[in-house]
Amino acid sequence: MKPIYAAILRSATTIVIVILAIFVAMWLWHRYEIDPWTRDGHIRADVVRVTPDVAGLVTQVMVHDNQTVNPGDVLFVVDRPRYALTLAQSDAAIASARATLAQHRRVAQRDVALGDLVAKETHEENVAAIATAAATLAQAESSRATAALNLERTTVRASVRGTVTNLDLHPGDYIAAGAQAMALIDANSLRVEGYFEETKLAGIRLGDPVTVHLMGDPTTLHGRVFSIAAGINDSERSNSSNLLPTVNPTFNWVRLAQRIPVQVKLENVPPSVALIIGRTATVTVLPHAVRP
Repeated sequence: MKPIYAAILRSATTIVIVILAIFVAMWLWHRYEIDPWTRDGHIRADVVRVTPDVAGLVTQVMVHDNQTVNPGDVLFVVDRPRYALTLAQSDAAIASARATLAQHRRVAQRDVALGDLVAKETHEENVAAIATAAATLAQAESSRATAALNLERTTVRASVRGTVTNLDLHPGDYIAAGAQAMALIDANSLRVEGYFEETKLAGIRLGDPVTVHLMGDPTTLHGRVFSIAAGINDSERSNSSNLLPTVNPTFNWVRLAQRIPVQVKLENVPPSVALIIGRTATVTVLPHAVRP
């Protein structure tokens, strides 16, 4: 009887091992081929490229690298004395134009009072001089408005709440209009972006709850899917000189799934977690059964 029991035991053990192997294989296949999760995730945010609207010497830098700022905070000041002098010159030009216009109007009024004693051509010249002086005054007022705007924009302020980074600006530096002075990370746009294989998109919907694990941090973060990319670049296609599409004629039997960016908005992030742009994250969209 013992040989029979031993044979039954060996057979049962083999069957159990085979069944377990089948279940493990099915779990692995489901995990890596169907479940919507990816290790290819990163923290991202919108970056404001802070640039001055006017050129000149930097006279003051009011922030330091990696400082947190709020909307309206002064970042740096560009050559304010020079633009203040330009505004003063504009005020003087307006005063001169107004005096000239007033003089021509007085001359025209005398022409009217003298009547026929003034030649018609002279009167017409005086009327034209009034129009010219009025146009000069309007031009001077427009130049003054531009000078005032330039003076206001010598003070560069933060447009969003965020963190200043990549700051390499010092008093005495010359900066051109439109040249990037620093980067400002918009704190309100911080998000996690996971690159999911296209075969897993069927399990992802807007509003789905998500768990996020940052590399090197044991804290489990929570969020929700708020955006799925509408398109990615097609590397197999390009445009020719005649605007007709050029399509790669080769085709590989083994095709790798394209990765589609899915954006996740984090919720209730603990203060101890450092949300640094570029950090790597594992992003898991919760299965339908546990979705609220």
